[in-house]
Amino acid sequence: MKIKRNLQLRLASTWLLGVLLLLGPAGLPFPFSLAMTVHAERVEQQLAMPSPPGNYAESAALIDVSSGRLLYSKEGNKRMRVASLTKIMTAIVAIEHGDLKSQVKVSKNAFGKEGSSLFLKLGEEMLLEHMLYGLMLRSGNDAATAIAEHVGGSEEGFVLLMNEKAAELGMTGSHFMNPHGLDHDEHYSTANDMAKLTAYALHNPDFAEIVKTEVKKAPNPNESWDYKWSNKNKMLHLYEGADGVKTGYTKKALRCLVSSATRNGQQLAVVTLNDGNDWNDHGKLLDYGFEHFQLHQLIQEGQAVQGQPLKAGNRFAYALLPAEQALVKNKLVLHKAVEPDLSFGRRGYIELSLHGEVIGRVPVYEEGSLIPKEQQDEEHARETWHQTEKQGFLRSAGIVLRKFLGD
Repeated sequence: MKIKRNLQLRLASTWLLGVLLLLGPAGLPFPFSLAMTVHAERVEQQLAMPSPPGNYAESAALIDVSSGRLLYSKEGNKRMRVASLTKIMTAIVAIEHGDLKSQVKVSKNAFGKEGSSLFLKLGEEMLLEHMLYGLMLRSGNDAATAIAEHVGGSEEGFVLLMNEKAAELGMTGSHFMNPHGLDHDEHYSTANDMAKLTAYALHNPDFAEIVKTEVKKAPNPNESWDYKWSNKNKMLHLYEGADGVKTGYTKKALRCLVSSATRNGQQLAVVTLNDGNDWNDHGKLLDYGFEHFQLHQLIQEGQAVQGQPLKAGNRFAYALLPAEQALVKNKLVLHKAVEPDLSFGRRGYIELSLHGEVIGRVPVYEEGSLIPKEQQDEEHARETWHQTEKQGFLRSAGIVLRKFLGD
């Protein structure tokens, strides 16, 4: 039985190798003799998903921030308490719906909120921008409540915005009941959902600037000295290239952490829930991601579409294993509108797929079209995150062999 299994694996590997080498990375034929010289064992080794490091988390996820590809998941869809990781959602909703230069007033409801606190005074006023630093660096529950009331009109109104954003991002395993993350039976998320949220939030420059800050000073209207907040996220000085994002803890959720790091232009983020060894585990998972997955620019902005008077409207990058780049397929899809869209000259899109799954769509325009920068950014964000929502799970070349063998 084992001999038969090995024979099947050899045949599958050889078949897949032949297809890859005959097509080549650009769809051009390779010499057939070259395919015969490469051993099937080498291809099998290249396409296998590398073994992730062990960790102590009950649930974990690793995501490439730029593309939204999930690179690793451990019990990633298990609904769990997320403590102050909730404040990632609080911050991005406040940034998108609020005015950073507006004054936030501390209400009786916000004053003296249990748990982590900035020790804000009743009636104190502070810029929303400064309060967001206190929220993310010191995890102030009083700040979370004050921000929610200011932006949402009430804590309940803000929670509606949080759940609306969760639905928009495809966070199907999440439900929020408050802006601070204090324990509530109906307040939960998953590692995969928090990874998706974090990757989305890190695309916002205001959010990214806040969470990478190690120390922040802010005016204190009640004293002669300024507030000075040090970031609780030790990863910022424990890991080279670390640039975010949030710690969390309650007695029921236990230790929760989201961290991010950037190396050679690639940013990764890790989520762990209920992990007593989170600092070490995050370092190992980030190392794993940077070692095995590289961010590849598959489409360049303005790139000509072969055989068509068209150009790509924006860039598209995706994190890939070394052997996966040749497996990415491109398909041009043209609109069949009766009248052309003359506003920006958009004519369709390039659909990119990997292992039979769509990983992204890049809009294409007539060669002479002038696309405003805002339109490019909007298209890029919409196309990228539409696909992230559709995927939600990691893909690997190992899937190809498993399907072929019926395993």
